[in-house]
Amino acid sequence: MQETLTFFFEYRQAIFIVILSIFLGIEVISNVPAILHTPLMSGANAIHGVVIIGAIIVMGHAHTTLAMVLGFLAVVLGTLNVVGGFVVTDRMLDMFKKKPKKDIKS
Repeated sequence: MQETLTFFFEYRQAIFIVILSIFLGIEVISNVPAILHTPLMSGANAIHGVVIIGAIIVMGHAHTTLAMVLGFLAVVLGTLNVVGGFVVTDRMLDMFKKKPKKDIKS
């Protein structure tokens, strides 16, 4: 318990910034109109490519099994997020394509 309190007192400014950023993120995302939500989220998911590169670099410098497992997990989850972002973007772009007209023959 003492170690936990020491950690919180030592890093209280960083913890405060993280908590404020969480509230700010919730406030910003909740005010995004529904029509912009899909393109913004698909673009944000594509940025996870940077996370994948970082996780691969961390895995390359890992000395423990736990670090290797966490790095692998970060690569897998980042990859899922990137692929999901591109799938959402593709579906969104398909909505704006013109549909071919069907000939009605009687």
